[in-house]
Amino acid sequence: MPEPPRMRLDHVGIAVESIPDAEGLLFALGAKKVHEEVTDDTFTWATYRLGDASRFELIAPLEGTDSFLTAYLDRHGPGLHHVTLEVADIDTAVSLIEAAGYRVIDYDDRSDWAEAFISPRNPTGALIQLMEYHDSYAQNRETDEKGLFVHGDPI
Repeated sequence: MPEPPRMRLDHVGIAVESIPDAEGLLFALGAKKVHEEVTDDTFTWATYRLGDASRFELIAPLEGTDSFLTAYLDRHGPGLHHVTLEVADIDTAVSLIEAAGYRVIDYDDRSDWAEAFISPRNPTGALIQLMEYHDSYAQNRETDEKGLFVHGDPI
């Protein structure tokens, strides 16, 4: 069996009803907003840097949409949604997780990153996102973000 790939905690994702209403707490903690974008016309996500490399992500549904996020908020209310681990080799990480008997859901290889989610029906109860950044990630982001990593190297 191969060794687990290098990995690190990338960010904690928090589901909220409204990013402007929720980000005040992060600002009070000294966080700096470094990025915001709309994804697939159903939700907005924003990234906040705290210190040198710690990051939060707020995710909120777009008004008038019905998506996984509106369903999540209806069931659970605002709060922790996922924990994201950056991995140097997502395919190896996925293979090891599945070999250990855990379910990997929603694997997607996008142009700038690959991601997979470990089902929250695991002993931790947490939705865990595995993410491997491709080299193009840093080149295609409109952000002054520092402290992100691609394959373990700072960008």
